[in-house]
Amino acid sequence: MSVSVLSPSRLPGGIGLLQVASLLVLFLLLLKSAQLFLQRQWLLRALQQFPGSPSHWFFGHSRQIQKDKELQQILKWVEKFPSACPYWVWGSHARVQIYDPDYLKLILGRSDPKDHGFYKFLAPWIGYGLLLLNGQTWFQHRRMLTPAFHYNILKPYVELMVDSVQVMLDKWEELSSQDSPLEIFQHISLMTLDTIMKCAFSHQGSIQLDRPSDPAEEGSPAGGRGAGESPEKEALGFPGHPPPIQSECGRPLSAQLPGLHDGLLVRAHLDQMPYTTMCIKEALRLYPPVPSIARELSKPITFPDGRSLPKGIVVSLSIYGLHHNPKVWPNPEVFDPSRFTPGSAQHSHAFLPFSGGAR
Repeated sequence: MSVSVLSPSRLPGGIGLLQVASLLVLFLLLLKSAQLFLQRQWLLRALQQFPGSPSHWFFGHSRQIQKDKELQQILKWVEKFPSACPYWVWGSHARVQIYDPDYLKLILGRSDPKDHGFYKFLAPWIGYGLLLLNGQTWFQHRRMLTPAFHYNILKPYVELMVDSVQVMLDKWEELSSQDSPLEIFQHISLMTLDTIMKCAFSHQGSIQLDRPSDPAEEGSPAGGRGAGESPEKEALGFPGHPPPIQSECGRPLSAQLPGLHDGLLVRAHLDQMPYTTMCIKEALRLYPPVPSIARELSKPITFPDGRSLPKGIVVSLSIYGLHHNPKVWPNPEVFDPSRFTPGSAQHSHAFLPFSGGAR
């Protein structure tokens, strides 16, 4: 049976559509492979001044990082490679991890845009707000929100926060008589929810009192203690934490603040508690809420030690690495609030708990 020259399965000259499609796909694959190869070669040249851990030509550093061990791997790089090191996401995509205070200061003083490849997966959840916006739009939104967080605006909410904390402390006072370890995570979460409901939604009542107690959540022997956890580590909910602030200070709060009424803090006392502020800052240093921020360089940059990066390189500002950098913080894994004694060198230049926009 003969096939017509006009048959849809064949083209003039005896070439089939399937063959044409295969050739087209092969051409596109070769073109894309060439683009990825050239991109990798450009990155290798751009990052040659920054030594780093050996990586696989295709998988990058992904095989070196175990699941849920990313932060531990960053700490190893911080100790081995000074100031910064490259991190290969895969064969032709890399970014530079930066954890030196002078490097970060230089980048945060510029107006480089955020790396949308790093943040785009958040857009469907949180929309394009301060975290994802760039440029003039970001400044406009920031200018609109700044008055809402002025101290004079927030002061009336202090008493509501104090009420929520007092409810939590009353519950702890009752549970302390049981002579068993107390897991505070659930209590802190309920207190936070209680505060938000009162301040943001004018809720009357207390979420903490409305919710029935769960023995497992109260830290009773029946539940709440993870396998292998000692009572000492579980008592405060954070392994390695120091004794309570009162013990550290050497005297109760009532002695520090003579005007304290019924154990409640009022607004006038907040600026009389520098040690509490130091403890909060040290906790934020150990566990920063934003571990890293990604920027795409809009123009070349030269760092204080003479090393440079070209336009187009993505830099990851590793706040976690900065806060655990042993060259900046002696014994970085130790909880030591005295690091933030007012006037100290560390207190002024190497602490960055938040950085969602320009500085």
